[in-house]
Amino acid sequence: MRTSSGHVAHAALLAVAVISLLGAPARADGEAKLLAPSGTLRVGIYPGSPTSMVTDAAGTSHGLTYDLGGELAKRLGVPTDYVRFQRVADIVSAIHDGQVDFTVTNATPARANEVSFSQPVLAIELGYLVPANSPIGKVEDIDKPGVKIGVTKGSTSERTLPAKFKNATIVPAESVKGAIAMFSRGEIDLYATNKPTLFEMSDQMPGARILDGSWGLEHMAIAIPKGREDALPLLNRFVTEEQSSGVLDTIQQRAGLRGATKATRQ
Repeated sequence: MRTSSGHVAHAALLAVAVISLLGAPARADGEAKLLAPSGTLRVGIYPGSPTSMVTDAAGTSHGLTYDLGGELAKRLGVPTDYVRFQRVADIVSAIHDGQVDFTVTNATPARANEVSFSQPVLAIELGYLVPANSPIGKVEDIDKPGVKIGVTKGSTSERTLPAKFKNATIVPAESVKGAIAMFSRGEIDLYATNKPTLFEMSDQMPGARILDGSWGLEHMAIAIPKGREDALPLLNRFVTEEQSSGVLDTIQQRAGLRGATKATRQ
């Protein structure tokens, strides 16, 4: 026969169980409303870079932003809507305007004025790509009159490199795909951006090569609209778990993301 104290203990255990069962969905629902208020996580991507989205030979999409966005949407229990743009600067503007909920990009001070960032996901080296038979063999060959350095319009490279080179000319490209065409037309002599993008470009340009060394690092982090800072602790836990569980390594491998290093807190 069960004692009254036994009944109390059993009831208490049931109460704890019910609270546990109800509490987790409630928290997840609250997080989903904060990060995906429309009921769908809108992930901003641009094609041509493993840091955002690339398509493999089978037609399957992969990428740091593409896959991390999918992982977060699963955690939140919401569907994913991939919103395509030509370049990352357009995505940052869309996040600022509340049209996109999530992307992964270089967490620069200038962009931090427009969006809010998680802790770094990973760091990637910046470099230069030259086409086959280029007379430019090393970084020291770049800063000469007549040398045209391609950069993505609105990128960190476009803002940073004019101060680095006094003689070479900076030439903005509308997109990574457009830059490859600019090489073929002789409109640029080399291209400057993060190495994962350069490796992806070089795969499409026989004989192209990436110059030795790097001219800096990009600290890739999750970007969300301003006003959603209450979600940052969740995002930081998400980043840490994706790094420690090996999921981030798998995402990099699937996307063919080369030139990455371990992220460090800035």
